[in-house]
Amino acid sequence: MKFPKPHTLEAIAKLINCQFVGDKNFPVLGMNEIHVVETGDIVFVDHPKYYDKALNSAATIVLINKEVACPEGKALLISEDPFTDFNKLTNYFKPFQASNTAIASSAKIGINTIIQPNCFIGNNVTIGDNCIIHSNVSIYDDAVIGNNVTIHAGTILGASAFYYKNRPEGFDQLKSGGRVVIKDNVDIGALCTIDKGVTGDTIIGEGSKLDNQIQVGHDTVIGKKCLIASQTGIAGCCIIEDEVTLWGQVGTTSGITIGSKANVLGQTGVTKSIEGGKSYFGTPIEESRVKLKELAYIKKIPEIIKQLKKK
Repeated sequence: MKFPKPHTLEAIAKLINCQFVGDKNFPVLGMNEIHVVETGDIVFVDHPKYYDKALNSAATIVLINKEVACPEGKALLISEDPFTDFNKLTNYFKPFQASNTAIASSAKIGINTIIQPNCFIGNNVTIGDNCIIHSNVSIYDDAVIGNNVTIHAGTILGASAFYYKNRPEGFDQLKSGGRVVIKDNVDIGALCTIDKGVTGDTIIGEGSKLDNQIQVGHDTVIGKKCLIASQTGIAGCCIIEDEVTLWGQVGTTSGITIGSKANVLGQTGVTKSIEGGKSYFGTPIEESRVKLKELAYIKKIPEIIKQLKKK
């Protein structure tokens, strides 16, 4: 998430009432999660296990809960609770905006696009030309939808990320300030849920087709011409490359990559990154030809035991 204008390190430190290490005029351009940070971004870290990863990332400002040596060319924000302070920054730069109309006045809707009854179109949403948005669709703030997109009834674009910190008093949610971006020629079925990014974008690539009742987690990027069948659940921060097929009830863990033209058969649990151009099945996931052979061998076990008992 980039800020509307550059800020200084000192100004950001004042916003969250913390100390800083570095030039007070050090430029701060935005804030992002570790997997999408760029020069000028703030990244937060609150566990020693991830200190090195954050300090050596592309981010040039590290919001951290320990005084450490500042890497050359970077700056630090020293915080007692980086998670909470990251939320404060999200609330400041991307606050929740209430809306009392079905279609926000700031929304932009293209030529020949049809919005069916009972839809909600939030603040700063952009919808392209020749789209059909069926009844009871909710499109949260800042979503971007391309041309020739069809979204069927009951689908929700832009709900918050499922991202929590477990505290003694309960679960604390990391605020979501990102977007959902739907490219051209995408079809989305009924009752799908596509969560916004925490600070970046959740993206559905050009020409991809989603069946009904599919969940796509925060910051996941789905490529071009993917085909995803009903009841598939894709976790956050996944990369689904071009022309991937996911059949019904596939589920993934977070942060994995599914290679281009992979074919994942129904009810498979994608527990790790997989190469493209192959077919997969089962939990734990294996190439389908290997997994199906294993299942065939398992069926033979009772007969093998029976033969052994005769000896």
